[in-house]
Formats: sequence, structure tokens, C-alpha cells
Amino acid sequence: MDLLKPMLKKTSFTAKEARACGVHPALLSYYVKTGILERVKYGVYRHTEAPEPSNMQWADLVQSVLSVPGGVVCLTSALALYGLTEEIPRHHWIAVRHGTTAKARFPIKIVRYRNAELGRTEFDVDGIHIPIYDRERTIIDAFRKLSRETAIKALKAGMSGRKKEKIDLVKLQKYAKKLRVPIEPYLLAVTT
Repeated sequence: MDLLKPMLKKTSFTAKEARACGVHPALLSYYVKTGILERVKYGVYRHTEAPEPSNMQWADLVQSVLSVPGGVVCLTSALALYGLTEEIPRHHWIAVRHGTTAKARFPIKIVRYRNAELGRTEFDVDGIHIPIYDRERTIIDAFRKLSRETAIKALKAGMSGRKKEKIDLVKLQKYAKKLRVPIEPYLLAVTT
């Protein structure tokens, strides 16, 4: 248990993080059977006496993205985290690199991207840094994979002064060009 002490203070941790501390997965299973640890999701654990997450709204999303190796929060889930949509995601949208073998398990919806590193950043939820695409990449992906109505509303919300951070139009256009999304007509409609 001494090797796991840094992990036990967090609201949850992954088997990969435990292995980096020198704890074998079989030992994690033993700790779950003895009641010291709790298996929250596949590959995600927490100490039974660990503090509860203060932001319960996103606790399930955090555990879901941590359970998918190489997963990145995207599309409607990312829009909701950034406050760019009023939709409540029915699934946790997680992107993975094209060609990986990650499988969707409810409530996770897997999306495969060829350029999975473009716009990748981190978002802090209760001290846990989760991988997510930045606002600009998320809006471009909304035009690619979601309805036009959802994408246009996200673009308007990102350009308005209501949110903490406005989107970077230069970065947005760069991503649009790289991902082959004709964004100019929508930008003209929103800015005029």
C-alpha cells in the first residue's frame, strides 16, 4: 500500500497510474477483494475512504475517459464541459486514434480520428487532468460529426462574450482548413 499512497488521496486513479508506481494489476484486484479499493469502471479505481468528487456532474465522464486508453473527450461531451451547448449528452463522447481497438461500452460512445493529436489539451476536473480537445477543434468537429444546428449554436456561444474564454478565430480557421471543413459561410453568418 505504500506504493499507492500518492494515488489514494485522489478521487480516482487508473491501473496505468498504479503500474507506474510499481503496483501490479493483480495486487489491485486483491485490494478490491479485501475492500481497500473500489473498482469504479474498467481500469479505474478509488480508495474506499477517498474524498468524494466535489463536482459530481462530471465524475462519470472523468471515470469514463480514464477507462479508455488514449481516450480524449470530444464532441457533445466537450461542448458541455466548455459550456458551449445546452444539450445534455446522452453518451460520453470519447475520441481515440484511428486503428485502435477500443470498444464502446455504455455510456461511452467511441469516435475514431485519424488526426487525434490536433487540438488536444487538458481540462482540470477536481484536480484530475483529463484529455480533451480545445474549444476550436471541438467546434470544427461539431460541424463534421454533429447536426448543423448544434454546431452553429456552439460557434455563436464561443464567439459571444458570455463565456470565460472566446474562441480564437485564427486557430478555428486553421483547424477548418486542416480538417477540410468549409467554415467561412458560418463565420460570416455569425459575425454579421
